[in-house]
Amino acid sequence: MKGDGMNYAPQGRPSPVVKPGEFVFAAMDLEHGHIYGMCNGLIEAGGTLKWVYDDDPAKVERFVKTYPGVKVAPSADAILQDPEVMLVAAAGVTCERGPLGVKVMRHGKDYFVDKAPFTTLEQLEEARRTCAETGRKYAVYYSERLHVESAVHAGDLIESSAIGRVVQVLGLGPHRLNAASRPKWFFEREKYGGILCDIGSHQVEQFLFYAGCKDAKVLHSKVGNYRNPEYPELEDFGDATLLGDNGATNYFRVDWLTPDGLGTWGDGRTVILGTDGYIELRKYIDIARSPEGGHLYLVNGEGEFYMDCRGKVGYPYFGRLILDCLNRTEHAMTQAHAFKAAELCLIAQAQAERVYG
Repeated sequence: MKGDGMNYAPQGRPSPVVKPGEFVFAAMDLEHGHIYGMCNGLIEAGGTLKWVYDDDPAKVERFVKTYPGVKVAPSADAILQDPEVMLVAAAGVTCERGPLGVKVMRHGKDYFVDKAPFTTLEQLEEARRTCAETGRKYAVYYSERLHVESAVHAGDLIESSAIGRVVQVLGLGPHRLNAASRPKWFFEREKYGGILCDIGSHQVEQFLFYAGCKDAKVLHSKVGNYRNPEYPELEDFGDATLLGDNGATNYFRVDWLTPDGLGTWGDGRTVILGTDGYIELRKYIDIARSPEGGHLYLVNGEGEFYMDCRGKVGYPYFGRLILDCLNRTEHAMTQAHAFKAAELCLIAQAQAERVYG
């Protein structure tokens, strides 16, 4: 209950969009526990997990215990050269995710990667070029929207005009640090990319989606290290303000300052203001009221409403992604959207003023 979010791996009801064997995928680079959420989502949508590979036998052993039908590949190349594999899911060291994605696409396969998908704008541009040249997909696991039922339902409500035109999105993305459980690279700026690049990527993606923006400008951003001087390259606080191309605005704050007394790894919240109402999401906990997540509050011209979204909405992204890969469509998430979210968080990181530490 008091984890750090590394092993956040939601499970939902199976809702297959294909038959067994019709969509084969593999997993590699198991550095972050999000790989389990990624695989869960694909399997529940009907995907067939064939291979796993990682340099660390302990990570592979744990993965095989979770997915006992998976085969252990002798090498990464064995996966890349398997013609049955249509998609590779990966959650490696952040700075290695972009280069691996380029390699996967060059081998004729789609790529599904944990956020943050890049640590530099150069990596992003290389992935854009490779997508254009190969026609393959570079999908990103923005789990704080895609794998949270209240966040999914908020999108449905906005689409149905429940709060009118969205004019502002406020995002809070606190996480528990649990420094002792983190790998060494987590504290190396060049490898993890900075806090706005990392967990800030969730917030930027949600803003673009909920507000319907194709593009945005980073007006201001800040980072600091308030509590962890023993890790000088860590940023334990960051925030940013963005202006969308349609006039919508965004403020988000991310941090590694979650207190030990909280019953989960982070009190993630989103407030979406529209011209005719607003929505508040309490994604993972409703403090001192409910230890579970999935809470949605709606206020509009018809009244005040509370919705417990757990087990009622599902995670449609994964089935849509599978069908997009098979049909070469873009219903789950457009490539432009996935890349634009990555670009803006990288710009926010590069422009950030260091205010402390």
